[in-house]
Amino acid sequence: RIDMALLELSTALGMTGNLLTRIEAYDNSNVQGRHAVGAMVVFDRGKPRKDAYRRFKIEQSEGDPNDFAMMHEMLSRRFAHMQAGNPKFSAVPDLILVDGGKGQVSAAVDAMRSYGYDFPVVGLAKQFEQLWLPGADAPIELNRGSAGLFLVQRIRDEVHRFAITYHRNVRGRAANMSLLDEIPGIGPTRRRALLRFYGSLDRLKSASVDEIAKVPGMNAKV
Repeated sequence: RIDMALLELSTALGMTGNLLTRIEAYDNSNVQGRHAVGAMVVFDRGKPRKDAYRRFKIEQSEGDPNDFAMMHEMLSRRFAHMQAGNPKFSAVPDLILVDGGKGQVSAAVDAMRSYGYDFPVVGLAKQFEQLWLPGADAPIELNRGSAGLFLVQRIRDEVHRFAITYHRNVRGRAANMSLLDEIPGIGPTRRRALLRFYGSLDRLKSASVDEIAKVPGMNAKV
């Protein structure tokens, strides 16, 4: 079934004869532009390869979210690492799948080509589950229930899950740090020690003064 799915996908994309061994998928996550992150997942011969997953903290300034700019930044950094010879990004993709339509595809292609690479790129738009190729006037529609569509949906859902999980972690750490920073006598060192010791702000809140004082670097007064 996986071989059938890969064949259906390569045929639909006009890549007949190309074996889609390594598919890289990209998505980003944010809340109104805040705590923006990006995620990359890899499927090798139709199966997730989790040791090749990568995460990105998006560096664009906060404000109105710009999905195209975030996609461009993420792909730029991916190929900058490749060009620099970073072994974590040295593998050559057979296909790049981005979560989105024409805009996200265009942003990904622009970022990739700015580093001199030209790998196949396709977008999977959520609304109608359509595939978009760079510069295409119309999308490609795989048959509903086909193995090819099921595969790209599975890859898209996995990168979305990975991005959401990372975003929640980043947002949670930011919330913990901002609250602790408001307390006199708590600097970066004590903040890290408290969060390492208790693991979460909720557990810290439920601890007694004597218990908190036992954390390395803390005392009863603080």
